Amino acid sequence: MTASFPYILITLLAAIVLIILLTARFKLHAFFALIIACFFVGLAVQVPIPQLINIIKDGFGNILKSIGLIIVLGTTLGILLEYTGCTETLAKFILRKTGEKKAPLAMSITGFIVGLPIFCDSGYIVLSGLNKSLAKRTGIPILVMSVSLATGLYGVHCLIPPHPGAAAAAGIVGVDYGRLILFGTLVAVPASAIGFWWAKYAGRKTKSEDSPDLVEGAVHFHLPSVGRAILPIAIPILLIALKSFFELEYAGKSVWLSILFILGDPVIALSIGVLLAFLCKRNWKRTAVSKLLQDAAEKAGGILVIIGAGGAFGAVLAATKIGQHFSESIPLAHLGILFPFLLTFILKTAQGSSTVAIITAASIVQPLLPSLGLDSPNGQLLAVLSMGAGSMMISHANDAFFWVIAKFSGLEMKPMLKVYTVASVLMGLTSMAMIYLLSLCIF
Repeated sequence: MTASFPYILITLLAAIVLIILLTARFKLHAFFALIIACFFVGLAVQVPIPQLINIIKDGFGNILKSIGLIIVLGTTLGILLEYTGCTETLAKFILRKTGEKKAPLAMSITGFIVGLPIFCDSGYIVLSGLNKSLAKRTGIPILVMSVSLATGLYGVHCLIPPHPGAAAAAGIVGVDYGRLILFGTLVAVPASAIGFWWAKYAGRKTKSEDSPDLVEGAVHFHLPSVGRAILPIAIPILLIALKSFFELEYAGKSVWLSILFILGDPVIALSIGVLLAFLCKRNWKRTAVSKLLQDAAEKAGGILVIIGAGGAFGAVLAATKIGQHFSESIPLAHLGILFPFLLTFILKTAQGSSTVAIITAASIVQPLLPSLGLDSPNGQLLAVLSMGAGSMMISHANDAFFWVIAKFSGLEMKPMLKVYTVASVLMGLTSMAMIYLLSLCIF
């Protein structure tokens, strides 16, 4: 591949426009739109067809390997929570505490807290049933509720360890985890707050067909108690959080911790949540169990093919080496923390994954830190935070989390772009503004 940097940029922009047109205007299924975009980009930059097919296969498989089981188990958990009445119980409890008018704020705060230890994808899946139930009870548009929850999760996912992007960048650049968690939280709070504000402001003005998609056939004469209803959600989150907390310092130092690390794996933790959900209803019938599990598998399958295609598209875009072209084409002098932000922003927008974007950017930025004037401990911290801010934007059709939100909430492409995508831009810019203020304080 000998394509120039401007040519690659134009190709990437054309591919993004192609995806949006195919899905939003021509109503083509997102899987086929993303696969078409894969071939469009690959052929445009002259990747040999056999190599291009292998890149697509690898990208498709790698993303499913990382979150495929989480999607299936999370889908199953959500369906069981709805069927057993757990989401209805929790919805009533939260409404008693917050009031109906503050339901979006409650979901935003919940997303922020839940997102501290777990991926935004699995956090959204676990809470999606509750989110839909609250939307139905309060009459608040599902678009407002969903983006409020999503932005709460997204703010911490991009900035704070143990999330893989931030953790890997800290390791590559050489930043202390404790400092990154502290300052990352300071940045994530206003970022999530601006995302919540935009969800309320734009979500109510954007037309969307609400489709709560609650499981049919469940008549809840005897709802589970609040304590029993919250266990299938709280236990997986607690196990994952404990694993993340102890793993950084105490990995492998005792048998009990080794067991905790196994139980805290998201796949095992969600499996435990599924088992606990079965305890929330008595007198299960074999036909009901069979139907629920079949529905979960079918629903997860529709989401997985889209996410896999998004991973394939990201792999093709990553093969263009846009980050390397960017670093070679722009003079670095006086850019400072702006360069890590812009580089990660381009990578994220192009290939979709915040984790891939920040890890790739960190590998490129690390040897350039002296040229950027960021080779001090504080400079390294600011560089990683800047990459985290860049990895927030722009979340659109090639981002797996974008499709998790859309499919689990029953939202169409157009309102998602108007509200969630714009929210991701505002969150990234707000984060960068906060990082700039931090740079004035700690330098």
